[in-house]
Amino acid sequence: MPTRILPAVGDADAVRSLTTLLSQLPDAEPVAPVSDSTQLVDTLARLAAESVDELPEVVVVHERIGPVPALELVREVALRFPAVGVILVTTDVGPGLFAAAMDAGARGLVTLPLSYEDLANRVQAVAQWSVGVRRHLGHGGDVFTGVGGTVVTVSGAKGGVGATLTAVQLALAAQASGRPTALVDLDLQSGDIASYLDVQFRRSVVDLAAITDISPRILAEAVFRHETGVALLLAPGEGERGEEVTDRAARQIIGALRARYEVVVVDCGAQLSGAGAAAVELAERALLVTTPDVVAVRGAKRTVRMWDRLQIRKAEETTVVVNRHTRSTEIQPPLIQKITGTAMAATTVPANFRELQAAVDAGRVHALDAKGSVRQALWALAGELGLVRAPETALVRRPGGRVLRGGDRGAAGFRRRRE
Repeated sequence: MPTRILPAVGDADAVRSLTTLLSQLPDAEPVAPVSDSTQLVDTLARLAAESVDELPEVVVVHERIGPVPALELVREVALRFPAVGVILVTTDVGPGLFAAAMDAGARGLVTLPLSYEDLANRVQAVAQWSVGVRRHLGHGGDVFTGVGGTVVTVSGAKGGVGATLTAVQLALAAQASGRPTALVDLDLQSGDIASYLDVQFRRSVVDLAAITDISPRILAEAVFRHETGVALLLAPGEGERGEEVTDRAARQIIGALRARYEVVVVDCGAQLSGAGAAAVELAERALLVTTPDVVAVRGAKRTVRMWDRLQIRKAEETTVVVNRHTRSTEIQPPLIQKITGTAMAATTVPANFRELQAAVDAGRVHALDAKGSVRQALWALAGELGLVRAPETALVRRPGGRVLRGGDRGAAGFRRRRE
């Protein structure tokens, strides 16, 4: 059986050199190379969604891959796709890098300039390891999917537009549908999730910042299990400690959460930090919440342009959510879409603060009236984003032999059951 090898190389000269050598290896089947970290993860996720058997046995990561640093990329691939063996190509042959690569999950190192014999030996060993892992897992994707959880970030166009409320309700909707969900507060200086849910917990995201290998036990000690079932990873009580959560730490924390939970919702606030930027870059869906007024829409436009300049996320890959929407306002979603150049959520959240005020003041936004317009809109948004698990289709036989499918009622049936 040929060994499928996926090169992840950003440098054009290195691509040619590596693909030429890979094509000469016996029983090797190099696939089309990817040029950056985002493309690599997206490609592997797409293949894993079809079947684990579709994944390449070996991924070769060049040290100058970007925008995610090579070691962080190795760690993410190892966490999300454990049946794929990763080889790091590097000029550094020191024991320090070797140890760091092994800790990140690499199965081998190949030094530059490339040697045919060295590359062949590494690829063969890693391919054998990958085949053995898949055999142990049972030969199929029905045993192991490898895709990992879905990460959704929620950012505000400016302060006070409702980003935290949106993040909390998305997490609650996902958890209520039966999907294990984590809610992370990366608004590190002024995060309000603890206040919105009336919880006090001595651990925070800062406690994970200095840990290089976040085990399930360490992660379980850092999160707080809310009464709704959502796992909370809160912002620090002392805002100045937020600086301890670097972009690298954020990548490791989100990677650990993604490996344990089906849905990870991250509240990034309205101020861009290194940790927030890393989360937005890693996310499958990045939401930007705005209100339909000139100041907030200008803020949304500035944010989108900044993300694009910093190569965090393209405008067309960002989804704007309109909060406090009314039909009478002059600024409607199509105009916001035209101004920002982003995608728009089909679901808008109506303006009804009276519905929210008592729950917000009491710190119990998880107890919003299920029939309220704001809560229903936010849970509908969760369904639009694919965060809510569809109810299982059940056959119901009525008198007279007529058979109805329980799932035919769609979201309305799910909503009635939750109530």
